[in-house]
Amino acid sequence: MPTTDAVNAIIEVTDQDFARTVIEQSRRVPVVVDFWAPWCGPCRMIGPVLERLASEANGAWVLAKLNVDNNQQTAARYGIQGIPAVKGFRDGQVVSEFVGAVPEPQIRRFIDQLVPSAADIMAKQGQQFEAAGQDASAMAAYRRALVSNPNHPAALLGLGRLLVKQDQYQEAVSTLQRVPFGKPERAEAESLIAKASFRQQSDLTGGEVEARRKLAANPDDLDARLALASAMAAKGSYREALEGYLEVVRRDRGAFRDHARRDMLALFTVLGDENELTLEYRPQLAILLF
Repeated sequence: MPTTDAVNAIIEVTDQDFARTVIEQSRRVPVVVDFWAPWCGPCRMIGPVLERLASEANGAWVLAKLNVDNNQQTAARYGIQGIPAVKGFRDGQVVSEFVGAVPEPQIRRFIDQLVPSAADIMAKQGQQFEAAGQDASAMAAYRRALVSNPNHPAALLGLGRLLVKQDQYQEAVSTLQRVPFGKPERAEAESLIAKASFRQQSDLTGGEVEARRKLAANPDDLDARLALASAMAAKGSYREALEGYLEVVRRDRGAFRDHARRDMLALFTVLGDENELTLEYRPQLAILLF
């Protein structure tokens, strides 16, 4: 069985070293495990293809060959019932798999989905920079990722998050709105869009001081009440914001009520469904509306 000493692209694994050579290594680089046996004809068909692709990848991923006859404990752990069975590991978990002697183009697609793209790598760099507080470097990395893949969810989310932090709300919202629906990043994107919207509204209406001045002059000024609620949401005073919106819903039956309802729903998105304020104020809104 061929090996590539320079990058250890192809290795043999056993029950004894599986955790170290596959699980732990997959936290650094994707690992493809080929569950095979010497007597298996289809295994002899795809084995050389996997080995060739691993050698060509030059260390971008590792092929681990496991003889199921000699390593039945690991085969049983992963529910191997038919071979060849090929599983892709990343971050210690199986993330993709196939069974049988599939054509080479299908194997290539399997590898492409497993191995991080250039955009994946740059987005990961952006996240590391962001976690270290190096926002300028993080933003540059996210933008490079989006040049490679304009629809990369993590890069769009990271860039949008930093733009909100820098008060660049218009670009932030347009960036975050591009995060694809159905992706895990979309939920946080929706929350950030709502936060940016509250801050934009607060800026446009003059902020908290101006809203309080108008309300002191005219407690029935619903525009001022909405403006104050948005200002409170923008600064993170969420209970006061929700009270303000709820008061507008109580006082009005028209456009002001609709505006306050939409903003309350947006604030629930920011807080999350299980937040105590969401659980407290969502029923109150429902009672007033219905």
